[in-house]
Amino acid sequence: YLRSISPREVVLNGDIFDLRELRRGYWRRSHTAVAQHLLEWARDGVTTSYITGNHDEALRFVSSFAAGHVALVDTLERTLGGRRTWFVHGDIVERGLCTSTVLRKVGCVGYSVLRGIDGHVNRARGLFGFAPTSLARAAKRLPSARRHITRYEDACAAFAHAHGFDTIVTGHIHVPNQREIAVGGSTVSYLNSGDWVESCSALEYGAADGWRIVHG
Repeated sequence: YLRSISPREVVLNGDIFDLRELRRGYWRRSHTAVAQHLLEWARDGVTTSYITGNHDEALRFVSSFAAGHVALVDTLERTLGGRRTWFVHGDIVERGLCTSTVLRKVGCVGYSVLRGIDGHVNRARGLFGFAPTSLARAAKRLPSARRHITRYEDACAAFAHAHGFDTIVTGHIHVPNQREIAVGGSTVSYLNSGDWVESCSALEYGAADGWRIVHG
């Protein structure tokens, strides 16, 4: 996917590097290839903003760092199509939903376990010629998960509206989506980029056709 596009600006919406996995020594050759490709863009003059997330939140201690065309930030503001647009990872919004710390950690561990099972299942499926599947993605279709996702999306829209933004772009919950949400007599555009592992998705913006979700 990265080789197929020529962006003028790139926004990495958090959790690009999972520092928890790095501490366990998990790093693949493909990860190096992705990092090198992003750095080559920056070297060629593509403005690149890395927004900090909850899996790389240690970077928030140096979130004013900038070098060349790369900047490390906690949030990012742009005006696109005449709309004030706010880029945030989204974990701060989720904390405002008053979900207990224990429940968040249980959910995080559960997600990691499902992703691990997915790896074993898909290796077995590949031996028999079957396409990959995702238990983690299937779990997010459960009614309780859908309710939480909807609450998160509504909270993001309210958060953006309270700060005077027309559009909010998030990641965090790994569910790509594009919604118009009514808040306080106006409409806020909610966008979620999904991720590069489970959903294999990203967001693209063009002056002519606006936002769209793409799948690799």
